[in-house]
Amino acid sequence: MDRRGFNRRVLLGGAAVATSLSLAPEAVSADAPAKTAPAGGEVKRIKLYAEKLPGGQMGYGLEKGKATVPGPLIELNEGDTLHIEFENTMDVAASLHVHGLDYEITSDGTKLNKSDVEPGGTRTYTWRTHAPGRRGDGTWRAGSAGYWHYHDHVVGTEHGTGGIRNGLYGPVIVRRKGDVLPDKTVTVVFNDMLINNKPAHSGPNFEATVGDRVEWVMITHGEYYHTFHMHGHRWADNRTGMLTGPDDPSQVIDNKIVGPADSFGFQVIAGEGVGAGAWMYHCHVQSHSDMGMVGLFLVKKPDGTIPGYEPHHAGQH
Repeated sequence: MDRRGFNRRVLLGGAAVATSLSLAPEAVSADAPAKTAPAGGEVKRIKLYAEKLPGGQMGYGLEKGKATVPGPLIELNEGDTLHIEFENTMDVAASLHVHGLDYEITSDGTKLNKSDVEPGGTRTYTWRTHAPGRRGDGTWRAGSAGYWHYHDHVVGTEHGTGGIRNGLYGPVIVRRKGDVLPDKTVTVVFNDMLINNKPAHSGPNFEATVGDRVEWVMITHGEYYHTFHMHGHRWADNRTGMLTGPDDPSQVIDNKIVGPADSFGFQVIAGEGVGAGAWMYHCHVQSHSDMGMVGLFLVKKPDGTIPGYEPHHAGQH
């Protein structure tokens, strides 16, 4: 796959198909050097649709009739520009609003500045990214690299409360040159008391094989604060989720407090130090996990088996 181009993986429940590494159960990673992100600077174009889905839900998709919740993962490199031809196939106005990237007011995606899209209409939104750089006064401007997200800002209210509640949201990753690339990326969205708008106690679950480098994008929407906790795996609380060396002062965590519109991401080596298993992830607010905010990270042995796992366990869908 050419990772310089727009990544056209449509995340079904947040999971993208990727090649699994056949490693011994306790192996931590391949011996070969990790693949890394190239320099940015490309101009890219995609078509994105907003569609109504069964059960009153709504979603974004790269093709008509293939909208998902969350919407498709958009990956860029610092310095890239993305032009999105957005078509609203629904019977209500909708829009596209992004966090963390650069855009002119005409690409803001709100009714306030008339950058929304009426039913049946189209509009081109332009998102730009940049690398860190020194300003004229000697201070430094932060780059665009990070784990971000996009969402509607129109449906239901002028803040898109109805659109977000019903599934109009998706992940954005902006990489810096040299960032380590994963084998697969999954997206988890805590939206009110649901994960990825799925019914309580129904996941979503994500699969990997021991040794896979799995990237997690975590986004929060809705009315509540949550705590994202992952069993058996941990990450550094910084931009990439990875330590830069033995003296990196970043705190290593396995639990993070998140509030509405927060987003972060990290990578783990599936089963590193712990092996295969049905590893739970969930909101650690006790009442929230009891009410079904839980899913499974299903880490398989190279032969495809998962020790002790029975599909009817919590989080199965």
